Parts: sequence; structure tokens; C-alpha cells
Amino acid sequence: MAGTQRARALELLKAQPMLRLKDFAAHGIGSETLARLVRDEEVVRLARGLYQLPDAAVDTRHALAEASALVPKGVVCLTSALQFHELTLQMPSAVWMAIDRSAWRPTIDYPPVRFVRFAGSALTEGVERHRIEGVEVPITNPARSIVDCFRYRAKVGLDVALEGLREGLRQRKTTSDELWAYAKKARIWSTMRPYVEATVADDA
Repeated sequence: MAGTQRARALELLKAQPMLRLKDFAAHGIGSETLARLVRDEEVVRLARGLYQLPDAAVDTRHALAEASALVPKGVVCLTSALQFHELTLQMPSAVWMAIDRSAWRPTIDYPPVRFVRFAGSALTEGVERHRIEGVEVPITNPARSIVDCFRYRAKVGLDVALEGLREGLRQRKTTSDELWAYAKKARIWSTMRPYVEATVADDA
């Protein structure tokens, strides 16, 4: 039985590079089997309850997939979202994730995660779902990411928000109308407006 569980666990990880403990449990694979696989170095334990094969392909967005696997109801946002959309050269030291205002804040060993709290529709509006290493990762779209960076500029820095704004418009990944729509809902348009107008004028 243990051998069957080991083989099944390895096959699952070949099909999907990262899996949580509950994913294995759903296929009848116990934690003891995973512990043995980790001891035998056939499987790597990335963090509490998150596993992958030692030679699994890793790209620059690996940490986003790990964080989303550990916080399935979270949304990648702020600088991490800008980086995903290639709108900043900043390399955030942690994955920025939004969780519901009333949600329990998980404790994660790795990767480092910084949380912000969104309420209601703020967790769904302007959120795209991307598949990274077999994991579905919710990420705010370019316009929403830029607006959120202005909203949380005290946390991420105004320079990051401005870089995202410039690159978003320059690369045509967003428009001033889209920015206006999200900014009005976030009640941040009065702050953003002069920067948006100046950026549009510079590119004219």
C-alpha cells in the first residue's frame, strides 16, 4: 500500500508541479508517505503543506505560484502584480497578496508574503487568473495594479506607483479611462489625476 501511495504521489507531481497536503489526501495519500518521500529526497517540501519534485521547472514567477497554493483565496497585487505584468524593474522582497478584511491571516514559512486587506468586490474586480506551474494564480490586472499602488503608496513607495503608471501607458497595457474607472471606485482619482495627465502629456 505504501509503495502504491509513493508511486501515485510522484505521478501527481509530474502532472502538476506543486501540490498541497490536502491535494494528496484527496487521492488517498497520507502525510507519512510524503514524509518518507521527503526523507528519501524524491520530493521537496517547499513550505508547510506544499510539495514539489526536486527537478521541477522553476521560472521567475515561482514564488507567486507557491504563495497562491498556500493562500488559495488570496490575490497577488501591488508591486508583485506590477512585476508579473512587466511594469516595474522592482524585485519585491516578498509576495504582496490581498486577503479579505475578515479573513484569518495565515502564517507562512516560505515564500515571504506581505498581506493587505481588501473588502467585498475589491477582491474580484479587475482580477485575472493565470496558470503558473500548474497553479491558478489570481492577479490584479495592469490598471487595477497601478491604482492599488497609488492607494498603498505609503507601503510600496510613490516611485513604484509612478513607474507602473508610465510603463502601463507606454506599453499600452492600460488606458487613462481604465485607470479613471478603478481610481474613482477606490476614491484615489484626485491623487492620481495630475500624474496621469502629466504622463499622457509627456507621451503625446
